[in-house]
Amino acid sequence: MRVGVLHPGEMGASVAASLLASDHEVAWSSAGRSEHSRMRAVEFQEFPQLDDLAAWAEVLISVCPPASALAQAQAVHACAFEGFYVDANAIAPATALEISQLMGAAFVDGGIIGPPAWQSGTTRMYLSGAHAATVAGWFQGGVLEVIALPEAANEVAASALKMAYAAYTKGHSALLLAVNALAHRSGVLDALRSEWAQSLPALSQRSEATAKAISPKAWRFAGEMEQISATFADCGLPPEFHIGAAELYARLSEFKGQPPAGLDMLLDALAQADTSAQ
Repeated sequence: MRVGVLHPGEMGASVAASLLASDHEVAWSSAGRSEHSRMRAVEFQEFPQLDDLAAWAEVLISVCPPASALAQAQAVHACAFEGFYVDANAIAPATALEISQLMGAAFVDGGIIGPPAWQSGTTRMYLSGAHAATVAGWFQGGVLEVIALPEAANEVAASALKMAYAAYTKGHSALLLAVNALAHRSGVLDALRSEWAQSLPALSQRSEATAKAISPKAWRFAGEMEQISATFADCGLPPEFHIGAAELYARLSEFKGQPPAGLDMLLDALAQADTSAQ
């Protein structure tokens, strides 16, 4: 197959590499992309504009920040693309349905769980919809595990699964950072850490590890939390927790693309943001 990947960020590049390892032709569009993207995409065919890529590709796979997923699909639709369109972004089922209506019968819903897929057994991409099994079969040679959900599942079940999974994992991380920030602002962080050492001894170490793991990419989680919040609301569940998580992650946008930052740096950033908002 001729497959275009939108776009080769850290995750998208690993998806593209799995396609290449499965003997497909893989390409990308360099319009508006950074030099870092170009370096990650060095093994893939390059097209200067999206419409050039859309004219060449039989399949387009969208792997972009959640807040950009709908706009990306609209841009592809404007190119009169007629092939398979796989949206593998962390978006609410309602957003996936909107994209499905835009792209038509060749739409496939996807959700990726795990880190960029450079090692076997770490990362899974779930697919749903009428063509899910077909698309899953295209990934036989790479390390990314691709799982087609049963056809009886709803068309956007993959997005629902991703929302449920990330609601806990990234929501849990946001809560842990928020608790540390609360103690920091209240002047009791040392006392909290002393109490944790006795009653919950893993939490101080987990807090530091969480800060370093998410600081360069927290900016992207803000949009994902908004999609999760919308999913909770659509299911009749309180959406407020993940709205708060979205705001917390947005306050860490200054760390985008930077080396991993320690917990104290993140708490200072959260405290400064909070002070400016008063």
